[in-house]
Order: sequence, then structure tokens, then C-alpha cells
Amino acid sequence: MCTDCGCSIRGMEEHVDEHSHAHEHSDTHQKAHEHLHHNPQLNDAKTISVIQKILDKNDHEADHNRKHLEEKGVLGINLMSSPGSGKTTLLEYLVDVANFKFAVIEGDLETERDANRLRAKGIHAQQIQTGTACHLDAFMVHKGLHHMPLDEIDICFVENVGNLVCPASYDVGTHLNIVLVSIPEGEDKIAKYPVMFRQADLILITKTDLLPHFKYNIAQEKADARRIKPNVDILEVNINDIDSVKAVANWIEFKRKMRG
Repeated sequence: MCTDCGCSIRGMEEHVDEHSHAHEHSDTHQKAHEHLHHNPQLNDAKTISVIQKILDKNDHEADHNRKHLEEKGVLGINLMSSPGSGKTTLLEYLVDVANFKFAVIEGDLETERDANRLRAKGIHAQQIQTGTACHLDAFMVHKGLHHMPLDEIDICFVENVGNLVCPASYDVGTHLNIVLVSIPEGEDKIAKYPVMFRQADLILITKTDLLPHFKYNIAQEKADARRIKPNVDILEVNINDIDSVKAVANWIEFKRKMRG
């Protein structure tokens, strides 16, 4: 369980169903820790007020990040999923087929293993180690942007911490959200984690080459996704079918051109 956000008190209605987390040097963040530790009650007006203030600060910083990307003509894309769904692998293969240049802000609790994998492919990757935090926030991404070659790229990916809950609640300042769900995870993830998939502009169902080995109703998963968000785009992907990776690249390129 994350010790830096309000996972332990999750259960609010949608307008405050997010968590408590802010910049690690923020006085508000420290007050939130103290308050949530001693008074973890969702019906406590003071708790809700602290959470809302923290989210407001995050949203303000997210807007700043977005404007900074826009000034440089860079499209920001937040990649979210549970651990092991294939975010890093997708980026490794994407660099070989994409017509755009990109760099990555890489979020993990510990190590630089994923960032190093990307660097080995010639991708500029900036690691953000979150420690115990189960998601990136706008302040962390702001730090990462200072190390991005924004004048040289078209896309800045934010590869969020592997988690199907907390990242959905935090605007990190990107323009689009891509959410991955893999065949080995089982066919119920979209229905069980609707907040995450409601944020998606594109859902990628990954590792589809493993379908023969799993009981997985892919049609039902797509139906669940469109029940949650009717117009969401959905693509099936596996790295053994390079055309499926190209389809992702084409979707991103189309969105980039739409933004001008």
C-alpha cells in the first residue's frame, strides 16, 4: 500500500475519489500525512479539504506542464497499466516503426532498469524513482521535463508507475492517456478498474499472441471498455506482429497532426 497517498482511505464519491499526494517538499503534503494518519475518515470534512487542496495544487502544476509542452510543440502521452503489461516493451518496438521522435519520463518505485532498456535502444529516458509512491504526480513530471530534449522531439511519453488505481487520479500534464491491459491479467480488469479506463483515449489490449493459452473473452473486454467510455479507441497489440505496433504509431501520429 502506498504510504504517500490516500489509498488506505479510498472510497470517496467521484469528485473526491482521488488520493492524497503532492510535491514531496510541500507543507500541505506533510499536513496530509499527519491528518490521514490520525484521522483516516472519509466523512471528516478536514480530511476531504486537505485532499482537495492537494489535488488542486497538482492540477495547477499539471496545467503548467501542458503549457510548457505546447510551447515546444510536443505532445505529451501518459502510459498507464498494471505492472508487466508491456509499456516499456511497446516503447522499445515503437522507436523502430514510428515517424516521430520521442523521449520518455520513466516512473518506477526503484531501479533504472526500464530506463536503461530504453536507453539501450537510443531513446532518451529520464528516470523518476518514486520510493513508496504508487504513481507519478505533476510535480515529479515537472522535474523530469527539465531533463527532456524538448526541442528535438515530437512526443514526450510519461511511463507511469505500474498500477491500475492511483495513476488514474493524478493529472500529470500530458494531453492523452493510453492504458494497456494484457491477456495474462485476465478478462475482468476493465470492469474492475473503471476509473483508470474511463481516463483512456486509447486502450491497448497487449500480448494477444497469448490468447490461445488463456481463457479470455476479448469481445467482452471491449464491450466493458465501451460501456465505461463509449467512444474510446481500442487496438490489439503483440510484439510478434509488427503491424500491430505500427497501428499504435499511426494512431499517435494522427493525434499529433490533429493538434497541429
